[in-house]
Amino acid sequence: MKQRIKFLFFLSLVVVLLIGCSTNKDHEGIFQFKDSYVGDNSAVGNIVKQLQSGDSLKEIELKTKEKPYGMILNYNWLESEQKYKETVINNATYLFALVKNVDWISFHFNNREYKITKEEIQTWYGKNLSEVKNEEDLRKLIQKYLKEEPKVNELFQ
Repeated sequence: MKQRIKFLFFLSLVVVLLIGCSTNKDHEGIFQFKDSYVGDNSAVGNIVKQLQSGDSLKEIELKTKEKPYGMILNYNWLESEQKYKETVINNATYLFALVKNVDWISFHFNNREYKITKEEIQTWYGKNLSEVKNEEDLRKLIQKYLKEEPKVNELFQ
């Protein structure tokens, strides 16, 4: 009986250690792609799929032949204009914070299109997004600015 208890304890310890080690990478989440480049299809694809409305993403076009570098995100999704703006702000903020050399992003929804530059959104926030070090701080920054509808609309004038 004592043998069995020791074995179960040892097995439990191994399971706990394995779970702890395997979740470390997941714990980094989307910030494991920080300092990626717009030409890195895999990193950009992984980032965009984890963002708001990632399941509605139809196509990603990376524009890397000449500067300024950018990307076009095509969504197959019908929603309200306010929801589109929220998605643009959220996703652009993440992409500009994580992808070093992306200068502009064009968001194409079924019935709307928005183009935003890194300079525009950083001026709007009053912050250099590449200085944000973790997802929690980035999420707080986004939520702070999304609370005020006039502030959101100011970005799209």
